[in-house]
Amino acid sequence: MPELVSGQAFLRLFREFRHAAFRLEVRTSYGIPDEDEPYRRFLAGEDPGLDWFVPWLDLMREETGTGKRVERVRVIDSPPSDYLRFELWGTPHNLAAGEDIRFLAREQAEAAGLPDYDYWLFDTRIVARLHFGEHDRFLGVVLSDDPEDVLRHVQWGEAAWHHAATFEDYHKEHAPSL
Repeated sequence: MPELVSGQAFLRLFREFRHAAFRLEVRTSYGIPDEDEPYRRFLAGEDPGLDWFVPWLDLMREETGTGKRVERVRVIDSPPSDYLRFELWGTPHNLAAGEDIRFLAREQAEAAGLPDYDYWLFDTRIVARLHFGEHDRFLGVVLSDDPEDVLRHVQWGEAAWHHAATFEDYHKEHAPSL
C-alpha cells in the first residue's frame, strides 16, 4: 500500500487548498477516538456537547471565511445507522461553520455507480482516499494527483452532488423517522 498521510500532514491539506474541497462519505460508521465519548453520550440520549468538535468547526470557519468551499455528500441508509444519526445531529454545526453538506440515498449512490469508499478531492487536482482499520478507525489517506484518477473522482463527485438533497430538504422528508 502507498504511504498513508495522517495527523497534521492530513490537516495541512485543508489549509493549503485554494478553492474547493469535496468529500464523498459512504461508510455507516467512523471510529474516531475524539468522538468515542460524545457518541456514547448521544446513544445514551444525552447531550454530546461540542468541545470535541470545536477544532474542526474552527478550521472550517477559518477556511470558508476566506471564500473557499467545503462540500460533502453523505450517502445515507433508510433508516440511518446510529452513527449517521449522530452525524445528522452535528450537521447544523457543520453548516454554521460554512460547510455545505448534502445527503444521498444509498440506492441512488449505487445506481450512479459511485465508489464504495470515502475520499476528499482538493481543488480538482488531489484525491485523498480515506483508509480505515479495525473498529472503523481512521488510519489516514493515500494521495493521488494522477489526472485519470482525479478526473474519475471529479465525475463521481459531480454525480453525487447532482442527485443529493440539502440538509434542510433531507430533514423535512425524513425527520419523523429519525
